[in-house]
Amino acid sequence: MKKNYIGIFSIFSCVALFSIGCNKQEKNILKPNVLFISIDDLRPSLGVYGDSIAITPNIDKFAKDGITFTDSYCQSAVCAPSRASLMTGIRPDSTRVWHLGDKFRELKPDAVTMPQHFSKYGYHTVNIGKIFHNYMPDSVSWDEPDLRPARYLKKDWLKRDGETFYISEKVNTSQSIKRDSLLKIKPIRYADGWNTGPAWEAAEVHDTMYYDGAQTKLAKVTLTRLAKMNQPFYLGLGYFRPHLPFAVPKKYWDLYNPNQMPLAKNNKIPSGAPLYSMNSMYELRHYDGFSHIGHPTSSYRMSEDVIRKLRQGYYASVSYVDALLGDLFEHLIKIGIYDNTIIVIWGDHGWKLGDHNSWGKMTNYNIDLNVPVIIRYPNQENRGVKTDGMIELVDLFPSICELAGIDVPDYLQGTSFVPLTKDPELNWKHATFSQFHRRPKVSADGKRYMGYSINTKKYHLISWYDWDSETGTRGEFKSNELYDKEFDRFETQNLAYRLDMRDVLTKLSNQLTEGWRKAIPEYTAQNFIYTENKKKNNHLGFRRNLDSDPF
Repeated sequence: MKKNYIGIFSIFSCVALFSIGCNKQEKNILKPNVLFISIDDLRPSLGVYGDSIAITPNIDKFAKDGITFTDSYCQSAVCAPSRASLMTGIRPDSTRVWHLGDKFRELKPDAVTMPQHFSKYGYHTVNIGKIFHNYMPDSVSWDEPDLRPARYLKKDWLKRDGETFYISEKVNTSQSIKRDSLLKIKPIRYADGWNTGPAWEAAEVHDTMYYDGAQTKLAKVTLTRLAKMNQPFYLGLGYFRPHLPFAVPKKYWDLYNPNQMPLAKNNKIPSGAPLYSMNSMYELRHYDGFSHIGHPTSSYRMSEDVIRKLRQGYYASVSYVDALLGDLFEHLIKIGIYDNTIIVIWGDHGWKLGDHNSWGKMTNYNIDLNVPVIIRYPNQENRGVKTDGMIELVDLFPSICELAGIDVPDYLQGTSFVPLTKDPELNWKHATFSQFHRRPKVSADGKRYMGYSINTKKYHLISWYDWDSETGTRGEFKSNELYDKEFDRFETQNLAYRLDMRDVLTKLSNQLTEGWRKAIPEYTAQNFIYTENKKKNNHLGFRRNLDSDPF
């Protein structure tokens, strides 16, 4: 089955095609283009990340031409705060974007986004799909209005997210009726009315009949146009799948046998974890047949058939996006701009597929925080490499600036990881930082909390506090969660209350309080002139012995 798929969707099917890729922009443009690709709800379920189930030959092939970051983390495991942080280069407590309904432009009207910054340096910026949270497009960031496939330009569809469209007109009509009724009750409703219908669909249609396929076709046309301009471009291209519903062409479903889909390796809530650590799975509850599921601690259990169907749908959606990217990369080569383009593939947060007896994101557990990041850029020295250096999505803004050769704003709260691309074994960040705002609507006890998370190489600490949403300040400390990542990869047992872990807990708590500024790499482009001589780097002490410091 995999061999057939690879044969159909291989992105670099012939060497001759690659040789065509002489840069047509090269005569007029010295700066590289930027193709910034977001894939919604994508956890590292890709072949290049060691997932033996995933059929993703095109992304895997792309990774062999770039660098793969295996230990990367989002700042918050839900769309709006994660994307706002990444695109502004500042963290959630600075953006004040903590949950889906928060709009960063209202909260931080003077914020300068990544495409805004690139526009100042002569880039033409264009957006297709979901780069910011889709209900909150940011016209200030783009030199053109957001582009959308022609058949989705109907007036009553313009505010709909690309994830909400089905092939079935019956389902599309029912969604419109429900949304209209909900808007009468709550006119400012931003999303919930659209997220209805079946949790999956598998129509026998061409790839371009679904929204992601249609916008890939539009992206190819747009790239051809941009390649003819006498200025570099920054194109944001945001894919909606594998976000629910798992609505993709049937041929991608057929790649996976549901009876052979493995179940989650850890389907239980961590032992000793507080109830508010988990969300109530309200996202999945919007879809047909799932309205009665409750909190992961409830007695309700899905049948194995339903579980396998959902997992099949997620992987089918990933393979669909993979095929679309293969087509897109082939087009880049054909029009001659592949070599002069910085290409970034990133997921905004993870997603639980029955993990912790839950579905969706919205926790501080690493199944939700760990995300894929793969980059390929012009004149890259190390290709086809992986690095386990710790990075964060907030690091992308300064890193892409440095790769493009433009100034890095000094207020950014991320760190350029360009030195790590030059030496993938370089000792890098000591820790990464994330957080999640637990609203009363989705907490088990109807109360509000903020959970702050710190990941080191060995440990993961989550500290929970009461939260005052009006002032945006933490209140009383509530509880800790501590997990040993080395011996408990799937975070099954909270060690925070074990006496023998007291010293570890104290040290990590202090690191969490000190924050991200105390965790930046010892070696950065700002501190040193990089040398490719690894022996010299070692001699100068740029690496620490990881075995000597378990944190």
